Amino acid sequence: MERIFETGSIDETRRLGEALGRLLKAGDFLALTGDLGAGKTAFAGGIARGLGIAEDITSPTFTIINQYEAAIPMAHMDAYRLGDAEELEKIGYYDYLEGFVVVLEWADRMECLVPEDALRIDFKVLDENRRRITMHAQNPRFGRIIREMKV
Repeated sequence: MERIFETGSIDETRRLGEALGRLLKAGDFLALTGDLGAGKTAFAGGIARGLGIAEDITSPTFTIINQYEAAIPMAHMDAYRLGDAEELEKIGYYDYLEGFVVVLEWADRMECLVPEDALRIDFKVLDENRRRITMHAQNPRFGRIIREMKV
């Protein structure tokens, strides 16, 4: 199942993430890909809001993993600066696969660690403000979620 969304501002990108976040559960894995500045971190902030996380979400580019507590906690990971999968494994990657919603930015750099049933979300810059966000689900549950999302 694939669904394509277009957003016209960073706020719309966040709202799309929030709509998705309200439908997620612990153990869900989201694999984000796309160019630098395409909206991945803004989208992750929306997911956090949808999960009930009140904190501001910042890019984990240098910390690699940021953990946010809520009824359903979120682990926000960024593979941009990593050389290989072993680096992410050494800092606790596997500790987050159960009990958290995992959002991995630059997932294409760590493909060997992305679960087969992950929700894959690709971001394309259309112009200064507009983004095309393509969600691809192999997992039937994610297929239902993206089909029924109200934005």
